[in-house]
Amino acid sequence: MSTQVGMHTGIARSAGTRWAHRIIAVGAVTAACLVVAPGVASARPHAPSDSQIRSAQAAKVEAARQVGGITAQLATAQASVDAARAAANIALDTFQGKQAEYETAQAAADVAAAAAKKAEADLGVARDDVAAFARSSYMQGSTSPTFAALMTADGPAQLLERQALLESAGGHRSDVLVKVAVVQQRTAASKAAAAGALAHADTLKKEAAKALTAASNVEAGARQKAAAVQAQQSALQAKLQKAQRTLLGLQGARAAAARYDAQQAAAARAAEAAARAAAEAASGGSGDSGGSNNPPPVQSSGPPAGAGSSSAAQTAINAAMRYIGTRYAWGGGSLSGPSEGWGIDAGVVGFDCSGLTRYAYAQAGIYIARNSSAQYSTLPKVSSSNLQPGDLVFYATNTSRPSTIHHVAMYLGGGQMIEAPESGKTVRVTSMRWGGFIGAVRPSA
Repeated sequence: MSTQVGMHTGIARSAGTRWAHRIIAVGAVTAACLVVAPGVASARPHAPSDSQIRSAQAAKVEAARQVGGITAQLATAQASVDAARAAANIALDTFQGKQAEYETAQAAADVAAAAAKKAEADLGVARDDVAAFARSSYMQGSTSPTFAALMTADGPAQLLERQALLESAGGHRSDVLVKVAVVQQRTAASKAAAAGALAHADTLKKEAAKALTAASNVEAGARQKAAAVQAQQSALQAKLQKAQRTLLGLQGARAAAARYDAQQAAAARAAEAAARAAAEAASGGSGDSGGSNNPPPVQSSGPPAGAGSSSAAQTAINAAMRYIGTRYAWGGGSLSGPSEGWGIDAGVVGFDCSGLTRYAYAQAGIYIARNSSAQYSTLPKVSSSNLQPGDLVFYATNTSRPSTIHHVAMYLGGGQMIEAPESGKTVRVTSMRWGGFIGAVRPSA
């Protein structure tokens, strides 16, 4: 009896254990379903097809090709702009040189005109002397009254005295006639010199005006090229950004679909493991899967100058630094400060490159040429390895030809310089540039 009771008790206990395992397995499966359900219920992101992926890859290659083409085009266009701007500055330099020549010729013309005026005055005096001599001769009834004067003398003493006076008067009349001839020749020569100087000055002035017009046209062309380059740059940059966005969008969609699939696979594996555990529990197993169900990590994809005067150089530097932020004005700048520009910068008060350096050194009592090429050609040279603060550095389109100099700046030391760069910008301190560098000078040497 007791044995039967024990057998029934063991059977009941075994059955209870199996039911407990089944309940646990059902709970595990239910929990796994609850974990998997949200992922299954959510919409799967669109995964690009193989052909779309290939198209995206081709678009990426094409975008890269376009980027290379854009870079080359922009470099070429910018080189054209820089060349045009340099040519404009050279033309401006030429105009400034012609203007200086015109001012010199005008001064010579003024001197010649003054000489002609003086000669006219001298001629008037000589003509008055001749007229007085003629009146006297007429009143005496003869142009040679010597004999009558001698015949009316009271005695030998008076005779000798009158003879001396008449000889002196005759000499005076001869001097007057010679003076008239000389003054007439001098007047003619002065008038001719004045006319020649004025004609030369007028020719130089016309040449200067022609050079200024050419410079204005070149600079205007440079600005148009710059505007065209900027428009082209904006359009090509927008095109490139669109291609990049399209490519990134396709790559993002593919990555999202891959992540979704990985999450769903991980959830399926977890559900499968839970189901196995439930089956093992239902069949009397321990229900312990004994392993890790963590999904694998997702991989991500993707002529020598001397030492010079340091005090003069510092004075020039200080003078230039006071005008940081002042507008660039093409042709602007005088010995007393900023002035109105010419041509395209008419109405703009400021400095151009050589106007700033000329003004700065004038404050130190050192007067240098107005234009950059003349500054380079007339001042003591210094090597690039021996630059000192206050030295002027020059840039050219062809570093073997000083005639192509188009810009000048002032070296500050420490790899820095101050410059009036170009139209539309302001006087600034910037890093020393070596591209296009042709040489340096030391005005204080």
